[in-house]
Amino acid sequence: MSQLASLQTPEAALADPNASEILRAWIANGGLVCNLRPTSFPDASAWGIVLADVARHVADALQGARGIPPEETIRQIWHLFNAELGFPTDTPRGKFA
Repeated sequence: MSQLASLQTPEAALADPNASEILRAWIANGGLVCNLRPTSFPDASAWGIVLADVARHVADALQGARGIPPEETIRQIWHLFNAELGFPTDTPRGKFA
């Protein structure tokens, strides 16, 4: 059995006594596996802001790691996000705790 290297909890989250974890995600067995708190926000539409912010963080990180312009990464994410919503390649399974 392999040992996963965990990502570090950001300092800002450690410093904020009101911080709460809302999402963890892995690639396992060829697909996405995640734990999430679906009721983290009073309005489910707030998840749209979370997903957009995650896309921007990915774009900024890829610019630093690989020199890819953030606009290109956002364009690619936008394209596949919409394609996946329209024609899913997988079906969510599991349960919520």
